[in-house]
Amino acid sequence: MIFRSNLAPAVFKNFGTAPRTIHTVQERKYPHPTPPITPPTPPVIEQLSKTMGRESGYSSIPPSRKHLLQYVPREQNELPPRSLRDSYVEGYIPLSKDLKLQEKYTTFLGSLRIGRLLEDMDYFAVIIAQKHILNPKLPPHVPLPQTLVTARIDKIDFTPFVPQVKEDVKISGHVDRVGRSTMEITVWMGQKWQGSWNRITRAVFLIASRDPTNQKAAVVNPVKPKDDIEKNIIEAAGKRQRLRQHQQQLHISKTRPNDDEQKLIHDLYLKTEAYKRVIHTSATPPSGGVWMEQLQIGNTIFSQPDHRNLHNTVFGGFIMRQATQLSWVLATRFSKHHPQLKHINDIEFREPISVNSLIRMRAFVVFTYMEFVQITVFVTTWQLHEEAPRLTNVLHFTYQVPEFVKQVYPRTYHEAMMYVDGKRHFDEVIKPTPEEKGLLNEEGSLVS
Repeated sequence: MIFRSNLAPAVFKNFGTAPRTIHTVQERKYPHPTPPITPPTPPVIEQLSKTMGRESGYSSIPPSRKHLLQYVPREQNELPPRSLRDSYVEGYIPLSKDLKLQEKYTTFLGSLRIGRLLEDMDYFAVIIAQKHILNPKLPPHVPLPQTLVTARIDKIDFTPFVPQVKEDVKISGHVDRVGRSTMEITVWMGQKWQGSWNRITRAVFLIASRDPTNQKAAVVNPVKPKDDIEKNIIEAAGKRQRLRQHQQQLHISKTRPNDDEQKLIHDLYLKTEAYKRVIHTSATPPSGGVWMEQLQIGNTIFSQPDHRNLHNTVFGGFIMRQATQLSWVLATRFSKHHPQLKHINDIEFREPISVNSLIRMRAFVVFTYMEFVQITVFVTTWQLHEEAPRLTNVLHFTYQVPEFVKQVYPRTYHEAMMYVDGKRHFDEVIKPTPEEKGLLNEEGSLVS
């Protein structure tokens, strides 16, 4: 769930305390030509692959990275502190000049494919994480020993702005907070239209650093705030971490429905008048309602090498794109409208997915309110030698349509718990949150 080898062409620039090109370990340099490059395999991607010590081409058994264990620091104090600005990177997806790229990013409605943008954001978060890591003791010819993995993505908010297919998309970001082996990273994406900058989305990634064999955690550089702005960002990120931990404890598998939620489920049951019938299956939902069991779709994907990252597991951005497309289809089918994606939150990456896996996705409408549709997508994987599938990812989507939608009704206890969990996620994303003052201005560029 880290790199992919076929990222859309983009140009990356570095903004630090002095002019220099993008770097990670030992000031490793990456090209950043201007104007944006457009070949199918941009040099920056090739350089990033070399940084990880990966050769081009697919092999079912990737080369061992065990020899890099000797270069992994044991303690965090062995690495120099970094400021948040040290990790800042910006880039562009050159849609204005590349017609083939426009086709790749265009939906049948003529708008930008959000799933493609999510792929790029996931990839970009790893680039930022690489740039944060600096080990002066690492020989220049030695690949980066840390394995960088997307562990989680917090709430992704989408603005009302409709991005244009024929205009470049700007992507930028930086590290917000660092633990011993984790990095919280903000990724911003926007577009300039009619002379004004418009934000498309903003996401917070949690990137985990693992050792070269991906067996245990590997330390990363600590952060040292450069000024009060960075200090405030780190404090805000710490609050998000505590809130994240609290929300994980509130998951339906850990916290039973409270009194209000139990009453809500009972009220839904009474509205169906199922208690008047001997056979529950004969019950019908109230007027304007629909059973949850009727609001689900699924697909199966046989993963291939072009879906992989640099560690021969399925790229996390690919999973996000496929799940987003599936949820959009379900929201469209249910609402009879082309829905607008408003939020994605609480994306879990529980374990890596092998390239030779069968990937099964199932999407459910789990909650509705007025013109909003809450959809949960469950991702399970299965291999020939396994007797049962494994749950690897859960994604939560919030869509908005032009008119009120039908009330969804659960029929079983399991569906009732999905309903409660869906409402919890909806309540979390729909409540207003204050805009944090960070390192990025309205253009997505670094503030002075």
